Amino acid sequence: MSRPPFAKPAFARIVTANALIEGDVVYLGVDGAWTRDMALARVLTEATEAEIALAEADTRTGEVVGCYLAPVRQDAQGPQPTHFREEFRRRGPSNYAHGKQAEAASAA
Repeated sequence: MSRPPFAKPAFARIVTANALIEGDVVYLGVDGAWTRDMALARVLTEATEAEIALAEADTRTGEVVGCYLAPVRQDAQGPQPTHFREEFRRRGPSNYAHGKQAEAASAA
């Protein structure tokens, strides 16, 4: 069954923030804990549910800063960013290889 040409895409958001101490990008996981792996993020499929999760995340000021909802799409590997900003945040700094980029290079 195909989607009508002007149908709105399905609502899918994740809560993302930065870890307070390390500054790493983190995502609210299915278990309610913060994870650095977007594949383990809880995907919120209703706007009300997403706003509640964001409000709850905003209260965790001893753990994270800058909470917001990021749009995603689902595929076999889990949630994937739909905006280039979130892809940049997921990969880490682009000016030199360290952190996530260095770890990926050493694993290859």
